[in-house]
Amino acid sequence: MPPKAAPGESGRGRGGRGGRGGGDRGGGRGGGDRGGRGGGDRGGSRGGGGDRGGRGGWRGASPDRGGSPSRGGPGGPPRGRGGPPQQRGGPPTRAIPTSGGPAVQRSLVPAAHVKAIGVKRPGQGTGGRPIEVFTNNFATELDQGTIYHYDGMYLVIGKSDDRPLPAARNFEIIQALQTQVEPGLFARPGVYDGRKNLFTAYELPFESGGRTFEVPMGTPPSPGEVAAGRRGPKVHTVRLTHVASISPEVLQRFLRGEQSHDNSVLTAITALNVVVRMGPNLKYPFNVRSFFTDRETRDIGGGIVLWRGYFQSVRPAIGRMVINIDISTGAMYMPGPLIDVALAILGRPGNPNALAPRQGLPDRERIRIQRFITPGLKITTSYDQRDPNQAPRPRGVKKLSKEGARDLTFELTGGQTTTVADYFRQKLNRPLRFPDVICVELASGALIPLELCHVPPGQIMRKQVPPDKTNSVLEFATKRPNDRLGSIVNGLGVLEYGQSEYVREFGLTVANEPIRIQARIMNPPTLRYHQSSKQPSARPRDGAWNLIDKRMFTPTNVANWMIVVYERQQRFNDQVANQMASDLVRACEVVGISINPQPALIKWESGQGNIGQQLRAAGGECQRRTKNLPTLIVVVLPEGGNDIYTAVKHFGDVATGVVTQCMKSSKCFRAKPQYYANITLKLNVKLGGVNSVPEPRDISFLTDSANPTIVMGADVIHPAPGSGDRPSFTSLVGSIDTSAVRYVSTMEVQTSRQEIIDAMESMSTYVLTQYKLNTQKYPKRILFYRDGVSEGQFATVIQDELPLIRSACKKLGFNPTITLIIVGKRHHVRFFPRSENEGDRSGNCPAGTVVDSDVVNPVEFDFYLQSHGGLLGTSRPAHYNVLLDENRFTADGLQALSYALCHVYARATRSVSIPAPVYYADIVCSRSKHHFDPQLGLDLTISETATNTTEAATTLERFRQAFKPTHERQKKLMYFC
Repeated sequence: MPPKAAPGESGRGRGGRGGRGGGDRGGGRGGGDRGGRGGGDRGGSRGGGGDRGGRGGWRGASPDRGGSPSRGGPGGPPRGRGGPPQQRGGPPTRAIPTSGGPAVQRSLVPAAHVKAIGVKRPGQGTGGRPIEVFTNNFATELDQGTIYHYDGMYLVIGKSDDRPLPAARNFEIIQALQTQVEPGLFARPGVYDGRKNLFTAYELPFESGGRTFEVPMGTPPSPGEVAAGRRGPKVHTVRLTHVASISPEVLQRFLRGEQSHDNSVLTAITALNVVVRMGPNLKYPFNVRSFFTDRETRDIGGGIVLWRGYFQSVRPAIGRMVINIDISTGAMYMPGPLIDVALAILGRPGNPNALAPRQGLPDRERIRIQRFITPGLKITTSYDQRDPNQAPRPRGVKKLSKEGARDLTFELTGGQTTTVADYFRQKLNRPLRFPDVICVELASGALIPLELCHVPPGQIMRKQVPPDKTNSVLEFATKRPNDRLGSIVNGLGVLEYGQSEYVREFGLTVANEPIRIQARIMNPPTLRYHQSSKQPSARPRDGAWNLIDKRMFTPTNVANWMIVVYERQQRFNDQVANQMASDLVRACEVVGISINPQPALIKWESGQGNIGQQLRAAGGECQRRTKNLPTLIVVVLPEGGNDIYTAVKHFGDVATGVVTQCMKSSKCFRAKPQYYANITLKLNVKLGGVNSVPEPRDISFLTDSANPTIVMGADVIHPAPGSGDRPSFTSLVGSIDTSAVRYVSTMEVQTSRQEIIDAMESMSTYVLTQYKLNTQKYPKRILFYRDGVSEGQFATVIQDELPLIRSACKKLGFNPTITLIIVGKRHHVRFFPRSENEGDRSGNCPAGTVVDSDVVNPVEFDFYLQSHGGLLGTSRPAHYNVLLDENRFTADGLQALSYALCHVYARATRSVSIPAPVYYADIVCSRSKHHFDPQLGLDLTISETATNTTEAATTLERFRQAFKPTHERQKKLMYFC
């Protein structure tokens, strides 16, 4: 066991895209696999873990590869890495590993009659070097007792206006029902999910299967209080109806691969998750599968405090249930006086009059505070004495007033008008210290001065953390693998499975040591560069290689180029600009890119002007000097030049089709050769070149000329939390060569937060047509990687998206075989080497670590692949689920091909965490803001929630009309690199 350590480290979901220092997005950002944004169940913001590439470089060694490729069957070219061998998998094995003891592989093949959502497991892979690893899964034993389910629509929590109550309030009501209203009936506690499902380990004695309860919440008034007009406590109606009895044998058969994943299995797994979460959800702030404690916190400014938390999820594995435990990070509103929180948001602590309109509070700053605290923040008031027997209940903030309390008027009962400040001074004998400061308006319409409002601790901020706080979140969230695993083990003391009355009631026993399993380290592909290179091939080691003595496989030509500088000329003068140009030319020549040794024009512009007009004017001046328009525009950006960057990309990608390359002034000022080497990687592919290609034998499935194959990747990106009804964006990329290194892309706008891609047919038609134009034939096989789909939507992808792909093929007149794979990153499974000596330099498992036994699904064809080298924190493996496989891959074949595709990401000389086509699709989605004219002023981030479906449809149509497609010249290039 690794040594125990203090709790720490974030887990994730979509959010943060890595920390700084290498890794993310092919360069300057490193860190976790798309960490989560903001906090809550997404595990905080940008949880660390060395994901997603890294910048290409000049340093490093080219180690021997070792091993040999897997071999295929007869009847075609030799099957190397990526070719599906003729025989599927090895014989099934069954063994029982012991926690903390030697790892014993545990695998099986599902029974023939068992149905899977996707593809049934064909067997386990055998290729690669075996290695023992720990995982943050803990063995879980189950009692054999029946679980009784009181379900969904039969559980009604009443409220006068029929709006759903918050989950935390629902927990209070059900707890009151069990402990105060019916303690005899619930002598043995049931567990509740916060919405509509209640489970017990015994059958409740209901006639006709159901019963209705009245649950008062609050302290009954005394006779004197009744006489004074105080109302009684709110009474909630709860209707429980028995709908199912869950036999444990159903779940055991599923774990043995003898039972399909039907609704009974799903309900049983749901019940176990509700059991382990019930205790923490009653004690701590929670968000779905994570809860957070104040044992370790950090105030990062801006009104945000980070809390360390724990994720837990009971999951099926081969032959047994396991519980996945991870560290997460929650972003909380800063507790204390609301006036202090508001000043922290503005960055002006200790200056209350900064919140006074009379003292010059700009309305944009007031709106900034309002967007930060609404919706979601609840406050208590220091003057509220309506119920002296209990603390005042927190109430939600609706908005902030435009006037200070001295100027804000309202009408009293009887028609008299007064100001808020006068009301508190005269009626409540509470003269205000800061009468010019703005007020909050509550949902009830009450107006409360900020100085009388208090923010209770532990309120999760359910929106995106501001970009300027990302590094602070990373510093708090990131932990090295050994420290993270130690924190997880220490977290068992917080989770208290052995002491939980709910866990004991349902007969769950959780091991106190993480599972040790057998993994394999796959051999990486060999990468080929131009034949004239001193070193025409590269053999990755620890997920990285270098550009020393290598020329691009297909170098491009930059005939006419210019530089536009948006940094102040005093800071970035002529000498610096000329040195930058000289260094860039030298770097291009080293890798074989042909470039004019002198830029046609170097021009300084102001970022306050119209960027598009400025670039057009500069291009016209270039044409007058050289008789040709520029092939490339290099743009130097100042710090904080995000708006300029967006405008430049709109000008190049959408408006004109001219290739642009942006560089930050601080990066290219006296930059080292490695920086410009990174730039050449991007420039070459943007202009139509190819940086490197995998050795054909390593991707023989793709290079088989008798079976032309296209590799496609798709993704959907949704608006950030708190962004109202902003649209979602979908993208599809597809390879247009036999080495799967050149891609075309397309993007569409669709309904906000809808995961299924509506335009899949038209998008597929475009990509397949481009494949035909470049290869002169349609593909016989499609390898389709789909990003961003949760397990609950797998069946919908098969039912809704797959037919659209087939329809596109049918209309084009061909019928390919399709393999459809979901690539998941929003999970909390991690792998840890037994010792740091067995890991890479970051302490993570080596690149190429694959796991397809022990902790995978007992029926479905899935596996975990950690394809990238670690950089910061703990790496996150990608989770692959095969939903359709008409190409009949073996486990070894699909794992090796997927690993090879993680090495063709053009912007890096590192393998990345997911196959390049999925990564590209993600980048295309993230560039959606570039497709809107900056002059239109459409804001893709602000909160503005539609109140009905008509308004939502209007918002969507407004963005669709404003969305501009990629320019025709750029659509045929990898402009997104």
